[in-house]
Amino acid sequence: MSMEEEGLDPKEYLRRISQEMKMIRQMLSKVVNYMVEAESEIPEKMRRFIMYMHDVHDVMFMYSENGQEPPEYVKGEARRCDDRYRQLLHEMHTDGGAFEKVRREMAADRYNRWDHTPRLTQATHKENGNEARKSE
Repeated sequence: MSMEEEGLDPKEYLRRISQEMKMIRQMLSKVVNYMVEAESEIPEKMRRFIMYMHDVHDVMFMYSENGQEPPEYVKGEARRCDDRYRQLLHEMHTDGGAFEKVRREMAADRYNRWDHTPRLTQATHKENGNEARKSE
């Protein structure tokens, strides 16, 4: 239906379009803010990879649940996921990585049950007269 058929003058029509655009912009900003906040804890790349790795595990379980050995190509993909997961964790925990940033914030909480500082500081200390790296 055109604006002539609705009986709207062009200014009213533009005002309605402007209102709708404003509403769409506000809603989109809200969604983007949710995404940014969620990714501050777990990056989307990591979340999606872990979901995929879990799916591969489920496929392996599906075979073994029926008393069958999972095919080699499924086991091979599980091994690849294992290595890639280790690589991604290393990347996320290194300086500037997403998990390193979260760990730094967590380390400031004096009520933590676990000590998160060793992975941050990589501090050295004397152990039996030799310098050794502290690790978690």
